[in-house]
Amino acid sequence: QRNTCNLRESQYTRYHITGKSFESGRLEEASFSKGEINYGRKNYAPRSDSAVIQTQLVLNSHLNGAGRLFGGQLMEWIDIVATVVARRHAHCNLTTASVDNLQFKEAATEQYLIIEGKLTYVGRTSMEVRVDTFVESLSGARKLVNTAYVVMVALDETAPMEVPGLLIETDEEKAEWEAGVKRNDLRKHRRAENY
Repeated sequence: QRNTCNLRESQYTRYHITGKSFESGRLEEASFSKGEINYGRKNYAPRSDSAVIQTQLVLNSHLNGAGRLFGGQLMEWIDIVATVVARRHAHCNLTTASVDNLQFKEAATEQYLIIEGKLTYVGRTSMEVRVDTFVESLSGARKLVNTAYVVMVALDETAPMEVPGLLIETDEEKAEWEAGVKRNDLRKHRRAENY
């Protein structure tokens, strides 16, 4: 019998899934409406229930000798946001399995950072979290610093645990799910190739 996370059922009573299931990991012709949940292999939760926005003030202690944000400091904040998103969805302890992409598109200095996390893809025990980091100036203007995809795995004391499915509600979420499937396949291929 598979382990399952300790879910609070009341959080998942607002939605109903009809049409074909995407339990296989690939979204097909599924449609969703408000109502009672249809319990199958998993519970399902909408992305909005776990989304996170964090505001981070960049201080002198966060800057390197060139006056720019340490990459490792940004990685720490990204990991924290991804962890909060995944824990809100799964209600379990987690571990970070992988991070895709950490490229600075804009310099971050003594400004505010806005770090936004949201689920894009959910497997049986793993979750992919997209984390967008923006630098915000005193005028309120924002520029994208980095987009990272973080894979989190739900754990109990001995093994990975099954997590709720992700409820897809918009065309944007569907497109991100399908892209997540491709990234997941690529990760599997890289592991098989020891890349």
